[in-house]
Amino acid sequence: MNYLRRCFKYYLFCLAVFLFANLYFLFLLRDRRIEYLTYFDILLGIAFLIFAGSDFFSYRKKRLRKEKLLRQEDVICDMIPSPEHFENREIAEHDIRILKAKIQEQFQESCELQDYVAKWCHEFKIPLSTCLLIDEKIEDGKVKRDLREPLERMNRQINTMMLGCRLQSPLFDLQVKKTSLQECVKTSVRNNQFFLIRKKFALDVLVEDLFVYTDPAWLVYILDQLINNALKYSGREPKLHIWSERQGAKAVLFVEDNGEGIRDSDIKRIFEKGFTGDNHHNGKYKSTGMGLYMVSKIAQKLEHEIRVESEYGIYTRFSIEFLTNI
Repeated sequence: MNYLRRCFKYYLFCLAVFLFANLYFLFLLRDRRIEYLTYFDILLGIAFLIFAGSDFFSYRKKRLRKEKLLRQEDVICDMIPSPEHFENREIAEHDIRILKAKIQEQFQESCELQDYVAKWCHEFKIPLSTCLLIDEKIEDGKVKRDLREPLERMNRQINTMMLGCRLQSPLFDLQVKKTSLQECVKTSVRNNQFFLIRKKFALDVLVEDLFVYTDPAWLVYILDQLINNALKYSGREPKLHIWSERQGAKAVLFVEDNGEGIRDSDIKRIFEKGFTGDNHHNGKYKSTGMGLYMVSKIAQKLEHEIRVESEYGIYTRFSIEFLTNI
C-alpha cells in the first residue's frame, strides 16, 4: 500500500502517456492499422512492466534494509553506506552531534547530583548515629521507644537513598563471590529487628548453610526491601517465614508473609518504577513505588531470578533463584 501511494503519480503519468499515444494513433494518423497499434501497446506494456518490476524490487530491497536498521540499538545514520541513500545525511548528523552533546551535559549533571546526594547522606549519618547512641542511654522506656522508631526509619531511608545513588551511578560495581546465604539472611533480620519486634512478628527462619554466588551487600539490600514490604503490609498476628531449598545446581530463597497480599490486577506490575497499586491510592499505606523496582534492577544485574506469587488477603511469597556453582 505504501509503495502504491508513493508511485501513484508515476503510474498516472504512464497511463496518460499510454492514452495519449492511443488517441493520437486513432484520430490523427491516416494509416490506422489496428495490428500496428496492438504491437505498439504490447511494447509499451512490456516496457512498463520492466520498469515497474525493477522499481518495486528496488523499493522492496530498501524497505527490508530500513527495517533491519530500525532494529539496531545504535545510531543508524552512520550505518547507511552512501549519501545517495540518505538525502539529508548532513542535517541528521548535525542534529545527532547536538543531541549527544546535550545528553552528555545532562548525564554529567546527573552524576554530580548523585555524588552530592551520596555525600550528603554520609554526612547525615554521622549525627544520626550519634542520636541512636544517645537513645540507648535514655532510661525512660517509653521515651526511648518513641524516639527510636523515627530514628530507625530515618536510618533505613538514608541507607536506601545511598544504595539508590550507587545503583543509578555509572560506576555501579558488583563484587560477586561465594557467599553464605544464611549469613545474608541473618544480617537482614538484624537490620530490621527493631520493627519486627515492635510489630510483634512471629519469625520462622529455616535457611540451610548454602553458599551461593552473589554480591552480599546487594543481596542484603534486596532482603531488607522484601522484609520492609512484609512490615508495611502486615496484618493481624503477623508472620514472616524465610526458608531455602536446593534445586540441582541452584538454590532458591523464599520470603513469605501473611499480610495484605497483592491483587491479581497488580501482581504483574509490582516491579515497575513508581507503581504503588490500589492500597496506596486509597490512603491506607504510604509508598513511593521504588523499593521493588530497585530490587528488580539489582536482581537483574546480579543475574538472579526473582518471582512473586500472592493470594490477596492471605499471603505474599517472593522467591530468589541463585547459582550454587559456576
